[in-house]
Amino acid sequence: MNWLAKINLGIVVQRLGAFKSALFLVALISLCLFIGYRVGNYYHHAQVSTLAQQKERLDNLYQQHEQAIEQIHTLEVELTLEQLANKEAQASIKSAAQEHHQVKKQLAFYEKIMAPEKQAGSLVVEGVKIFPTSLAHHYRFEVTLLQQQLKRRYSKGDINLTFLGSENNQLKTLKLSDVSNVSKQERSFSFQFFQVLSGEFTLPESFTPENIQLSVNLPRRTGQKQADLEKIMPWQLEKP
Repeated sequence: MNWLAKINLGIVVQRLGAFKSALFLVALISLCLFIGYRVGNYYHHAQVSTLAQQKERLDNLYQQHEQAIEQIHTLEVELTLEQLANKEAQASIKSAAQEHHQVKKQLAFYEKIMAPEKQAGSLVVEGVKIFPTSLAHHYRFEVTLLQQQLKRRYSKGDINLTFLGSENNQLKTLKLSDVSNVSKQERSFSFQFFQVLSGEFTLPESFTPENIQLSVNLPRRTGQKQADLEKIMPWQLEKP
């Protein structure tokens, strides 16, 4: 900056004259303004270009973000559909397995009737089932009997149920006649292949059942020997 201090404006004016000095000063100022404008315009253009590039990049990032969100939502929907399909498939497999089990049980049941040579014995207790009802402590029973003989005659007799359990911390037994109005005629059977006996009963509120004893009585008659059959099973409620 020492060269600016060496410039003597008075001498310059004396040598060039007032008019030329004014023209020189105006030209110098115009040159400075022009250079400043060009330099400022260059930096302004650079900033505008940089902002445009940043805006374009930001728009691309927003677009990629939206695409990523859309893809995530699509994948979530596909995952939900796959989970639903998997649950339906598992439910179908479970249902098919249950149906297969029921068919096997039915097949075994009818095989005992139609192919007794594969089994031993004659009168068979196929099952005793207890079903709950809409009333508290009120139940329904089903006793299934079948006959296994090559030369089948009608099996005739009657059954009785005894409920074994406890009441007030003491062992207690209740006969079907004590807790129901099922008559002896309703407990009687007469069949050649199989028969299902059913009825309803009500247990005392303070009684806790633990086992069921089934007694089957076949009196002596033509073609039938006198026999008594007893079977004890744990108390278990079936699904209604």
